[in-house]
Amino acid sequence: MSQSTASPVVEVQNLRVRRGRRRVLHDVSLTIPRGSITGLLGPSGCGKTTLMRCIVGTQIVESGDVRALGHPAGSATLRHRIGYVTQAPSIYSDISVRENVAYFAALYGRDRADVEQAVAAVGLGPQARQRGDQLSGGQQTRASLACALVAQPELLVLDEPTVGLDPVLRVELWQQFHALAANGTTLLVSSHVMDEAEHCDQLLLLREGHLLAQLSPRDLRARTGEQNLETAFLTLITIGSDT
Repeated sequence: MSQSTASPVVEVQNLRVRRGRRRVLHDVSLTIPRGSITGLLGPSGCGKTTLMRCIVGTQIVESGDVRALGHPAGSATLRHRIGYVTQAPSIYSDISVRENVAYFAALYGRDRADVEQAVAAVGLGPQARQRGDQLSGGQQTRASLACALVAQPELLVLDEPTVGLDPVLRVELWQQFHALAANGTTLLVSSHVMDEAEHCDQLLLLREGHLLAQLSPRDLRARTGEQNLETAFLTLITIGSDT
């Protein structure tokens, strides 16, 4: 997939985040290019969600600089330009899928056609009239994604969107992510499952709050001499490569 040579969509410099006495992120610096799928990978508890919250502007930081789409993270001008899907489904259980998406569409000034397009994009057309509490876990994840997509964000941040999904649903969701990227959306997708790294243009490998590397799946293999990406990640930890 081709990537634009324009300025990065996300720029993070020397980011530190502390919770109480514990530092969660240690001098993290990275960039995310436009129109790409960037995978944020690492074991559970390594700081992935905290980093994503910093990028969307909902996390208090100790020091460092975080910019998205050329503005400081959390700026009011970014509210309609960034979509954020958390690990927990973010839909109302007592209204239908279509009504959930329509609610978010109204917040972003989108119309009915945008609602139908977002619902169709996640494959929930047949379930559009079902209430949130009538959906399976995978369908709730898709509905949450539709609520983010209806805003037509330039940057879409997805926190472990495939967790708990069966293999077929995971494949379909990644197909949707690639279609979004092909149309110019920039995606940041977190996962603790290393086989999902294969779907990404570039990888951010995080461990215990340290960014070990920012590179493509091909470069990770070349750097470690391993073909299996999970083994390559473990090798990278072992050799202690820096960014």
